[in-house]
Amino acid sequence: MAYNLEEISNRFQLEGTVATVQPLGEGFINDTFIIRLKEPAAPRYILQRKNKNIFTDIPAMMQNIKMVTDHLKMKIERRGGDPLRESLTIIPAKDGKLYYKTDDGEYWAVCLFIDDTIAYNGADTPELAYQGGKGIGQFQSMLADFQGKLADILPGFHNIRFRFDQWDEAVKNNAAGRVAGLQEEIAWIESRRSEMLKFWELVESGKIPTRVTHNDTKINNILFDKSGNVLCVIDLDTVLGSTCLNDFGDAIRSYTNTGAEDDRDLNKVSMSMDMFQGYTAGYLSQTASFLNDYEKEYLAFSAKYITYEQVLRFLMDYINGDTYYKIKYPEHNLVRTHAQYKLLCSMEEQFGAMQKVVEQELEKLKA
Repeated sequence: MAYNLEEISNRFQLEGTVATVQPLGEGFINDTFIIRLKEPAAPRYILQRKNKNIFTDIPAMMQNIKMVTDHLKMKIERRGGDPLRESLTIIPAKDGKLYYKTDDGEYWAVCLFIDDTIAYNGADTPELAYQGGKGIGQFQSMLADFQGKLADILPGFHNIRFRFDQWDEAVKNNAAGRVAGLQEEIAWIESRRSEMLKFWELVESGKIPTRVTHNDTKINNILFDKSGNVLCVIDLDTVLGSTCLNDFGDAIRSYTNTGAEDDRDLNKVSMSMDMFQGYTAGYLSQTASFLNDYEKEYLAFSAKYITYEQVLRFLMDYINGDTYYKIKYPEHNLVRTHAQYKLLCSMEEQFGAMQKVVEQELEKLKA
């Protein structure tokens, strides 16, 4: 359906008159546009149509973002920073809501565009990995004393007990008739079940606490200033209450992979220790002061946990007949499964060294 983007934009509290609304980026989840106003000195804005298929309670999602950004802005103001540049700023609709809902049930939201920034599509050096770790660590650190209650907008997200329930059902139902040919891959999942549940029990018991987490830790969700310093973490749609180890583990899964997530050549896939050390050093430089002993102990393990979960999810989708992830060819999810499993094995082989890096970085910060 074609939308009148100018009319939708005018539903929000903009500081001027809309001149143009143009597409911005590739929009894998949301449809994103940039709003330019006619007034020369007026700010620019980001307009997004939120994906209601992934985010089933967008009003709750927007309220989460508002609560988190309000807390961040309070912290930024206290330290003498610029809350309009160092935190995402939601622009309300003219009726005061944090979104505008069209007659066909689509949700739209607007935030301030942050000018004069640098963004990276990926991290290819330990130095850039350090900055990525620092950015997410800083985000978590500023929210470590957050007292609000965030809505669970992605039920079961990174909850391995929930995933095992889905997994058991998938294997039992064998919807695509593929289980018989996957006995080796299924054994990969089953052989690590108890280890993963043991970790999750620490989360369930509260020994590993629930904190505010970002849950999409790609480096292109961190904006840098012109000097290369971390400025702001953006794309807060997935913000919720979880263990901060999930953010760390998922970042390590993506930052350190020497191959592609769906690499057919498994010889290319491994975990780079240099990238692991860079990210870990940056992350702990911001978080060591508030992480408890369990979080520090299981920091390296979280990379195995999240990578294992992804192996399970790719294989489960293949068993189900490819109903969740978009595929480019019939075996795509199986190829993803094998590539992620190779990454997991590389992490397992280097796990002692990973733990040593964490210990060394913590010792450096004590000195």
